[in-house]
Amino acid sequence: MSGQSGIESHETDAPSDHADGHEGHHGGSIKTYVAVFVALCLLTTASFFTYSEFWREHFSAGAGWAFMMAVSCTKALLVVLFFMHLLYEANWKYVLTIPMVFMSIFLVLMLVPDVGLRMNRVSEERRRHMALEPMPELQSLDGTSGDATDATSAHP
Repeated sequence: MSGQSGIESHETDAPSDHADGHEGHHGGSIKTYVAVFVALCLLTTASFFTYSEFWREHFSAGAGWAFMMAVSCTKALLVVLFFMHLLYEANWKYVLTIPMVFMSIFLVLMLVPDVGLRMNRVSEERRRHMALEPMPELQSLDGTSGDATDATSAHP
């Protein structure tokens, strides 16, 4: 009989100790989520700012691209850390994340030369059938101007 009462008191004490000791580690508060939401809204506004006339007059297209990538990565980081609760996970997340980062960087570095140099190694037949805008030097070789008004005016 006394063994049962000891087990019952131990069972009732354990959940309250666990709840008190680890309350802040399982997720953020409402204040944290609202702050992250406001930050995401501000970052979205900043990314739309790159389409304004002020941005086009004062910054180059490359700077706009770099800014948009930085804003996008920051937004993704906020979502992953707070809304997917990775900030509160154990250290095993690094075992999964760090190799994937290196693999992603390796993949990009391996594909950049292939994508950048794809026009240098294309056959003439494939080049003729590509969906590109006609080049002026190719139009002069064909004898066509590519203008629809000239084609209709030549044949009454």
